[in-house]
Amino acid sequence: MQQGNTPSAAGSTNGTHRPTLQYFKWSFIVTFLGLALGAVLGWQTTGTVGGALTVFFICAVLAVLEISLSFDNAIVNANKLKEMTPKWQRRFLTWGIVIAVFGMRVIFPLLIVVIAANIGPWQAMILAATQPDEYSRIMQDAHLPIAAFGGTFLMMVGLSFFFDHEKDVHWVRWLEDRMQRYATIRGIEVAVVLVTVLIFSRFLEGAESQVFFQSAIWGLLTFLLVEVLGGLLDSSQQTLQAGAKGGLGAFLYLEVLDASFSFDGVIGAFALTHNLFVIAIGLGIGAMYVRSMTIMLVERGTLSEYRFLEHGAFYAIVALSVIMFVQPLVHIPEVVTGLGGATLIGISLWSSIRWNRKNSEAEG
Repeated sequence: MQQGNTPSAAGSTNGTHRPTLQYFKWSFIVTFLGLALGAVLGWQTTGTVGGALTVFFICAVLAVLEISLSFDNAIVNANKLKEMTPKWQRRFLTWGIVIAVFGMRVIFPLLIVVIAANIGPWQAMILAATQPDEYSRIMQDAHLPIAAFGGTFLMMVGLSFFFDHEKDVHWVRWLEDRMQRYATIRGIEVAVVLVTVLIFSRFLEGAESQVFFQSAIWGLLTFLLVEVLGGLLDSSQQTLQAGAKGGLGAFLYLEVLDASFSFDGVIGAFALTHNLFVIAIGLGIGAMYVRSMTIMLVERGTLSEYRFLEHGAFYAIVALSVIMFVQPLVHIPEVVTGLGGATLIGISLWSSIRWNRKNSEAEG
């Protein structure tokens, strides 16, 4: 559904905007500090200039990987932030970055090892610092349930955008017209996701099939619970604050969504390094750029200016969810995942520019 601009809490309301580079000021600062910290970490662990440069390079590559995998996340965040109150916009862009960097890039990988190895958090931290290869092996063994959970959640996010009877802007018209037509059927997107999960679980055998299916069901339930909880929290806030929209409920939704986007990047990072702290630095730098892009998209009203950009992002989300389902069967390099999403978004941007040019010529 096409929506107009909503001024951001940090944005300008008089039609002027900050220069583009100013949006990324803190991202540049974090990049400088993070890469410097990575070089120091490499020097301390290897004692050589070559080791320091290697860790420096790995941090830079991880940051680029995170940005490429999460660009569609920035677009979806901006779409949701338009509906949030200025107070909760500020909270998401401040508290949210803390949760995104430390929660998903440090605590989340530790929790996986805590659960999978049945050890305490401190023991998991020691394992990450002293036995990175063993730590990486445990993380890789947990990839199946993570892929099923995250893929299901993201597929629900993507399909919910297209199965919307109020949606009035279509990019791939022959497909989106049909999806909108069937959107009045209650639970249609849930049925599509469940059928998809059943099909993929058939390709796995024994215990793996059961783990995949159970994890996918938890991903589906998490999405539904976040939706219900968000609606209850926001409706209660509207009662207390007249007209308030997009408060705590929307905040929780965005945090769970960000976590789902992070699954693939965190697991994929272990293909480059087994050091948890190097991964946290590299992915943390990337997360800062995603937040900066989110702020820029909200302030400049880019989603309204380029009418098909959201569509490209949500197609990329659906594609990412399918890739996460396929990964337990066939290894797909993270660079392919990142380039695929970026390509879909690029095509949607090009289509938007063409549409704008065509309509401006018609009006002229």
